[in-house]
Amino acid sequence: MLQPLIHYGIHFGLPLVVALCFYKTHWLKAYGIMLLGMLIDLDHLLASPIFHPGRCSINFHPLHSYYAVALYILLLFPKATRLIGLGLTIHILADTVDCWLMQF
Repeated sequence: MLQPLIHYGIHFGLPLVVALCFYKTHWLKAYGIMLLGMLIDLDHLLASPIFHPGRCSINFHPLHSYYAVALYILLLFPKATRLIGLGLTIHILADTVDCWLMQF
């Protein structure tokens, strides 16, 4: 019961906190751009079954691979791609925490 709360709290809450703390004047735009990081879950459509509650997304789906994660981290450095990189990195963080919590 606690696992989905933590998972979706990170997915939606952490970008909001980042937007409010670091992008105060344009927080809504920053929050929206970071939420676009949720689009990488479209790679779940390539899996069979599409959703499996016991499956860890990290390094299973193509956009959740270690190579993709390295790219998301690189996107943090140029100012022009920083918000996209933050959204994607926060998404991966949420999924990593979810995988860790599944072990308990």
